[in-house]
Amino acid sequence: MTDPALSESLDAARARLAAALQAARRPEGEARLLAVSKTKPAAMIREAWGLGLREFGENYVQEALDKQAELDDLSDIVWHFIGPLQTNKSRSVAEHFSWVHSIDRERLARRLDAQRPATLPPLNVCLQVNISNEASKSGVTLDELPALAACVQALPNLQLRGLMAIPAQYDDPDAQRRPFRQLREALDALREHLPEAPLDTLSMGMSNDMEAAVMEGATLVRLGTAIFGTRHYS
Repeated sequence: MTDPALSESLDAARARLAAALQAARRPEGEARLLAVSKTKPAAMIREAWGLGLREFGENYVQEALDKQAELDDLSDIVWHFIGPLQTNKSRSVAEHFSWVHSIDRERLARRLDAQRPATLPPLNVCLQVNISNEASKSGVTLDELPALAACVQALPNLQLRGLMAIPAQYDDPDAQRRPFRQLREALDALREHLPEAPLDTLSMGMSNDMEAAVMEGATLVRLGTAIFGTRHYS
């Protein structure tokens, strides 16, 4: 039986996204929810699936693999890896995920390309940009971005889809929008340099700044606590 609190929070998240798209004068469905399920049990993901969610984002490789094994009867789940990825764990991600949002170096991209099974379609990837230039965060700089994008676009088992960023946090909506606008402009520039790439994805915006991200063109909004509630780390 589905937890009423999960159903209510998901309804609220969907309503927030619809209102944000309307405020941005963007069509309904132009951005979608990515449910960030890290630290949450497989049973809760199953409930969310029952409520219509299909795309789930995980940050920790082994935790995600355990959940995937428990939920392998749900064949239409789309798994996104959204956390920092060490090269020694790249094979598991290449074999078990449909998306990776955190490509930030050529070596990692080449390993994922080499390790992607031939029986699977190309791995959808977003390049992570350190849009606020924070030393504590992963990601390429805007200056480094074109070279990495060209490298990834040339790899046959990866499909370059767009960009991801986790900006510095601000309370002011205008301040929130600035880094998202920079990321959108960076994607627009990449489209000119790589017209053959299907650059259709801006993975940006979380529970605290979703509206600002949607205003600047987000197509995937990563919501965790807004859907699943507060996380408890062991």
